[in-house]
Amino acid sequence: MERIKLSEDLSISRIVHGYWRLLDWNMSNEDVLKLLEATYDLGITTVDHADIYGSYLCEERFGKVLSLKKGLREKLEIVTKCGIKLVSENRPENKSHCYDTSKEHIIKSVERSLKNFNTDYIDLLLIHRVDPLLNPEEVVEAFNKLYKEGKVRNFGVSNFLPPQFNMLNSYLDRKLVTNQIEVSPLYLDHIENGTLDLMLEKRVHPMAWSPLAGGRIFKGQDETSIRVRKALNKVKEEVGAKGIDEVVYAWILMHPSKIAPIVGSGNFDRIKASVDGTKIKLTRDQWFEIYVAGRGVDVP
Repeated sequence: MERIKLSEDLSISRIVHGYWRLLDWNMSNEDVLKLLEATYDLGITTVDHADIYGSYLCEERFGKVLSLKKGLREKLEIVTKCGIKLVSENRPENKSHCYDTSKEHIIKSVERSLKNFNTDYIDLLLIHRVDPLLNPEEVVEAFNKLYKEGKVRNFGVSNFLPPQFNMLNSYLDRKLVTNQIEVSPLYLDHIENGTLDLMLEKRVHPMAWSPLAGGRIFKGQDETSIRVRKALNKVKEEVGAKGIDEVVYAWILMHPSKIAPIVGSGNFDRIKASVDGTKIKLTRDQWFEIYVAGRGVDVP
């Protein structure tokens, strides 16, 4: 599988496996290990997490899975996020749903993630959401401390718009290496609002969450979903794909910013479909047919 170089010391697989719904898969640790090894054999070496996933339980569960096989952690690139606080019985100290990008919270979150994963380093840490109270000087202090201690090797953000990305990046010695954003034929905002243009300008490769729009690609009954699904099915027949999900991944992968889609499924066939999508080459006409279907109106 193609790999994308995010920094001098970090490359990721073009397809990333997401563990947001790990607890919903109803798998034993041994079953998750089998899935992890099967996806690794497909070339997927990068795994996506966040401290809040599974009401703060997914990271720890994944760490238990890693402990089942010696040396597995070193074969993977672990991405995790911090900056959101949720009200949860697993974090009784959290009084409300809010954002916290203070130096203290970032460092505390990373220390917990390291313990959860049973590792001494995180390959890539992302600030999960834009915090209106984000103090870039505090974030820099936290990042520098974590980097110097060898606890986090690279830093990025998630869901940042261009002004926010540029603002934080301007304070950093080690620049942000990615921006994890929502991209799908049913969510075109970052194609049209300048976010992906900025990624190209900065030579930063983004990651895409919810590439299948949370399943709306398959089952959505709103006008846009129906229109996009029709276009995807047409292109599917033209390229000989097995499913429209393969076409969606091919469509996302065609963007010149080299987006790395995140597949958040515990179903191996769904994961394999994303990998099969990397082998499909769309024409410009096919790409625009899907794009226009998502827009609902022709391009100007």
